[in-house]
Amino acid sequence: MVSHSVWIVGTSRSGKTARLVEQFCNWVKSENQYTELFYTKSQGRKKGVGEAIAKGERIPEFLYLKQTEPGVLVLAANDDNRRELGDIIVTSTLGKYPVRAKTPLGFFQDEVILFWPLLINSLKLKAQFPVRLRPETEQELATKLWRPQLDEEILRIAGVNESRLVRRILDLLQLAAYSGVPCEDIAQILARGLGENPTNLEPEFLGSLLLDWRNWCLERGLLTYGIITELYSQHLLSDRNYQQYLAKRYQAVLADDVDDYPSVARLLFELLLDQGAVGAFSYNLDGAVRLGLGADPNYLEGLAERCRVEILTGPPPESLGEQLTKQMVELVTEPMVLLSLPEIVHSIETTSRAQLLRQTAEVIANAIQSQQVQPEQVAIIAPGLDAIARYTLVEILVKQNIQVQSLNDQRPLISSPIIRALLTMLALVYPGLGRLVDRDAVAEMLVVLSRKQQLPENSTDVINPTDAINRVSDIDPVRAGLIADYCFLPHPDRPNLLPVSAFERWDRIGYAATTAYNEILEWLEQQRSQQELRLIPSPISLLDRAIQGFLWNGSNLPYEQLAALRELLETAQHYWEIDTRLRQIAPVETTPHTTIIEFIQLLRRGTITANPYPVRPIGGVRKAVTLATIFQYRSSRRSHRWHFWLDAGSPLWAKGGAATLFGAPFFLRDRLGEPWTAEDEKLAEEQRLRRILADLLSRVSERVYLCHSDLAVSGQEQLGPLLPLVNACVTHSVI
Repeated sequence: MVSHSVWIVGTSRSGKTARLVEQFCNWVKSENQYTELFYTKSQGRKKGVGEAIAKGERIPEFLYLKQTEPGVLVLAANDDNRRELGDIIVTSTLGKYPVRAKTPLGFFQDEVILFWPLLINSLKLKAQFPVRLRPETEQELATKLWRPQLDEEILRIAGVNESRLVRRILDLLQLAAYSGVPCEDIAQILARGLGENPTNLEPEFLGSLLLDWRNWCLERGLLTYGIITELYSQHLLSDRNYQQYLAKRYQAVLADDVDDYPSVARLLFELLLDQGAVGAFSYNLDGAVRLGLGADPNYLEGLAERCRVEILTGPPPESLGEQLTKQMVELVTEPMVLLSLPEIVHSIETTSRAQLLRQTAEVIANAIQSQQVQPEQVAIIAPGLDAIARYTLVEILVKQNIQVQSLNDQRPLISSPIIRALLTMLALVYPGLGRLVDRDAVAEMLVVLSRKQQLPENSTDVINPTDAINRVSDIDPVRAGLIADYCFLPHPDRPNLLPVSAFERWDRIGYAATTAYNEILEWLEQQRSQQELRLIPSPISLLDRAIQGFLWNGSNLPYEQLAALRELLETAQHYWEIDTRLRQIAPVETTPHTTIIEFIQLLRRGTITANPYPVRPIGGVRKAVTLATIFQYRSSRRSHRWHFWLDAGSPLWAKGGAATLFGAPFFLRDRLGEPWTAEDEKLAEEQRLRRILADLLSRVSERVYLCHSDLAVSGQEQLGPLLPLVNACVTHSVI
């Protein structure tokens, strides 16, 4: 019997997603065309599939969607792609069919929460609503639970600090869950994969820690990504009631870029196909961006056996993929081959990295100013972007009036002056937090909280979004330092700010700064008195008051600052929700404000980044140069006219710009528990580098710049795998 499901395979930008949507639209047309054939006049209802087959009638693919009220499950590899794909499908079908667009993990999470009562009965759990743990909260709680067992000897054997070790162990649970392996089998798989190596921790020890952690979380109704995925794969998918729900709810599944999906996704797809659903899946031969981070492309590829396979041709003709991929791969894999790259490949070569960053930014600025290319047509791609590189490139380009957009710029929240100021404010209002604040922090808080919006000259009173950057502080850094030196009174329990008159030469502060300082002082005193009277519900309320009173104040803020503030409030709300749940189950004797201290310390460790939901921009494409790591750029599925491959001599190009999780190869379904040798690692790096080159070249249409410095930031010589490309490229003069 011919399969109604479709497996669409091709390289990057070969039209896989468009073909996926087209296939769905064909199903819709098929349904419209054949609806009347599947009604019996006597009964006035649709015939069942079995009845139609028995009578030898033709079965249109979309018939399965008409047996009940149809539902379409649409899956994409990441959240940005999910929103775009969902919008395209809804637009193409005029919104006639209910479409549920999710990432695989997002779908698992929704299903586990929806069927939580079923899991409560089957696993004999306590009846309480589940709460999802963020990764940073997960790590903090796991550290507290395991700390008695992670002694100095364990850390010495592991060769990493406590934080890294805890994250590494938690990742094992997540990898196992993605692979469909129950937590109880993790120790056995690690024992086979690691072998008898004295430099590794005992697999039984790691397995026992993870079992304790999973059971501890389930007792309290706490869910991590790993636990969610395990509950879904090990319990929900095998439950007959849930299987019936899936059969009724989803009669079609569309999955884009399944090469980036975990193994568990195939179990879901096979169950849906077994129950009569039709499917359309796209697979990128040059993808596997998340290989080593939980994806299992080889196992997902096995799904093609159940589908009608469609092979798409190579990348679009305007890309450089077909022209350059074979040459570049040959140069990288066989460095002794004497080949020269065409003139569309340029190189920028310097001795130091500082020179490289400046010269790269100047080449981009000159090209944009001479109108050879527009800012939104340029991408800077690097295997890793440190703070120095990011700052240098942005600073030089912005001075030339060229905006820069950093993809998924996950800088720690604590790196934002606004966030640090708000945390200092908390320490001045709540008692017992005096050791978390010093003079420098107070001075910074005064500068931030005294900022006012300043309209440009000759403007009206109407505030435009572009005016948001024109904010000046009534208390400049010099005056703030003087006030902190003479008016800040440190105290472990009650740090305080004295009136400005405590400074003998307070007249030097000036009227504007004095007025702003008095306003801050009055506001802090008011909040202290309300806190003592228990009129402030929680620190979240206090943060919101400060944001409304000092930072927002009826004005517009830059997007970066808004993102940081939103993430701070989301994080605080989540943190206190978890704290409340834990105290309900096991009350602990602590000081009243221990939670605030731990919250501030968590932020100061830099484990939380400003990445709130949603992060989708409003309006058209931003006219800005794109700045991204290899992993971020490939995940975003973007394309540009010009590419600048930064640090072309870096060895990190073979790693794909993302570190492979510890133990990831052990949980691939085609080699479950097999040892990972040096030869395996070498082969994997070669294959990854080939995919990176093919993928990136498919996403550039006109010109590639190889940006190489002889020395890295550390001063070491750069001898990465792309160095033969640099040597095969003639250095072109800056236009």
